[in-house]
Amino acid sequence: MPVKILMVCLGNICRSPLAEGILASKLPKKNFIVDSAGTGSWHIGHAPDKRSIAVAKKNGLIISNQRGRQFSTDDFDFFDYIYVMDNSNYDTVIELAKNQQQKDKVKMILDELFPNENVDVPDPYFGLANGFNMVYEMLDEACEIISAKLIAKHQ
Repeated sequence: MPVKILMVCLGNICRSPLAEGILASKLPKKNFIVDSAGTGSWHIGHAPDKRSIAVAKKNGLIISNQRGRQFSTDDFDFFDYIYVMDNSNYDTVIELAKNQQQKDKVKMILDELFPNENVDVPDPYFGLANGFNMVYEMLDEACEIISAKLIAKHQ
């Protein structure tokens, strides 16, 4: 049975689609499933932000086929690992958890680079022009570590 990983941000159009695409590109598809969701409902069914699509494409990844969806309590049962992009997403997801086992699945993605520092991946939606490139680089570094750990643990 494949290992299932979920990436979560606020709207599921900027950060989590990038994280999904990046991590999926680093893992063998036969052993791992990577998906993404948002804590909010504004972008259900929408493609990722055109700037996320562009930065992914510039780095050799196609994420334009992804569609936004909202995080659900069912995700705790389906996914083995849940990575959130910031402290607000973390709090929202943890509030939905029914028990400690579900809470233990949830991790801040940048804790892979900055252990226990709870560093946010900045939301590039309203940010600087190079924000999407900066977010891509952060997520690529974190996903490199995550993929190595997952492959070592589940192969």
